[in-house]
Amino acid sequence: MLIVLAGLGLYLWYIGAFTDIKILRAIVGVDTHPLLAPVIFFALQIFQILIPIIPGTITLTAGVVLFGPWLGFIYNYSSIVLGSTLAFLLVRRFGKSFVENYIDEGQHTKYLKWIEDKQKFTRIFAIAILLPGAPDDLLSMLAGLSAMRLRTFIIIMLIAKPLSIAAYSGAFSFLTQFFK
Repeated sequence: MLIVLAGLGLYLWYIGAFTDIKILRAIVGVDTHPLLAPVIFFALQIFQILIPIIPGTITLTAGVVLFGPWLGFIYNYSSIVLGSTLAFLLVRRFGKSFVENYIDEGQHTKYLKWIEDKQKFTRIFAIAILLPGAPDDLLSMLAGLSAMRLRTFIIIMLIAKPLSIAAYSGAFSFLTQFFK
């Protein structure tokens, strides 16, 4: 999988997709397939949460660059909340073995200690989700292992996640305008 992604990355670099927004928009079909492009982006964002091969910062950036700050924010927000909820539910269904696929045993033991105190973990989770750069995918999976209720998880995601996404969207929007 890494070889395929590296090859894809090199190809995209070679054709200029990382330096010319028009090329990137053409590849994704933003202008030619305005209904399909958001669906593809939505699926990619969920995929990157459940199988974190692509860093979330890249897909957040792509959302803003491809669709603009407002639609990019909406697509990022809705797909991240849905993908994080799916991660939470998958861990609820499959347990520790699901999380062990993403982190090594040393980290696994360390993180499991975090979820022992329900109230403390809920506060840590809510604060971390507010902050840009937090490992949201891992935190969502840990929340699935914790005693946190699905309703609490969704409320925290709906209230706290927009701030970090807005921070990313605003920063990326500013940078794309600055470097035009």
